[in-house]
Amino acid sequence: MTHTNCGFVAVIGAPNAGKSTLINALVGSKVTIVSPKVQTTRNRILGVALQGEAQIILIDTPGIFSSPKRRLEKAMVRHAWDNLSDADGTMIIVDVSRKNFEETDLILERLHSTEKTAVLVLNKIDLIPRDQLLALAERFSRPFIDRVFMISALKGDGIQDIKTYWAKTLPEGPWLFPEDQLSDLPLRLLSAEITREELFLRLHDELPYSLWVETDTWEEFKDGSVKISQCIYVQRESQRPIVLGKGGRQIKAIGEAARKQLITVLERPVHLFLHVKVKPDWINDPRLYASIGLPF
Repeated sequence: MTHTNCGFVAVIGAPNAGKSTLINALVGSKVTIVSPKVQTTRNRILGVALQGEAQIILIDTPGIFSSPKRRLEKAMVRHAWDNLSDADGTMIIVDVSRKNFEETDLILERLHSTEKTAVLVLNKIDLIPRDQLLALAERFSRPFIDRVFMISALKGDGIQDIKTYWAKTLPEGPWLFPEDQLSDLPLRLLSAEITREELFLRLHDELPYSLWVETDTWEEFKDGSVKISQCIYVQRESQRPIVLGKGGRQIKAIGEAARKQLITVLERPVHLFLHVKVKPDWINDPRLYASIGLPF
């Protein structure tokens, strides 16, 4: 009889530490969006990685920062911490190229009080000299840190070592997902996230943080193609023309880039239609929080 292992691993860290990039690399496919901007991830996303007879269920969480101010920010940070309570393991991701590690120190301090063991993942190791890297490993060392990994999530360096570790560490038990399932994220929500990723990549300053994308309709056809209609909510009328661009060129470029990604992810032809609407108080809409599993 074959023995299998299965468990949940919470992936936490400061904003933009590389959590989503790491999860995509471990899963071997895009299951969560990535952006150079902080606080891209808003909801809990499960990515499913396989290693031998082990199923590693990775929980991608919003970045943890010290002073959340808006309702959405507070909900995201609270939700990130809540995911640790039921996880079988914890990975703390650190972007070693940064100059300030205030959020990482906060995370380590709070983890100490939970009496949970964790592993430390030093990411973007190709961006600093080796002596600085070793000094950071020493700086973040704590009694509850079971193992330190040094990786480049973007390049894939060190990824296999992490998978091997969790395959041996997670408890024995049956797999919770089918072998071919890579995420628990519904396709309607994943498609909205992919569009939101393009908005983050193409719009500047604070505007992406004032946006919410929702899939309105999802229609599948006999030829295998799918028609997706999405609404991009903005908070002010003045933001609408920025998203649309001159002559609608910006929204057209965003839609085309998102459509190409969706074709790759869904492995079928995609017809994507985007609409921009003004909804001043979307950030206080309980329904939208519930749709992505955040506490209101």
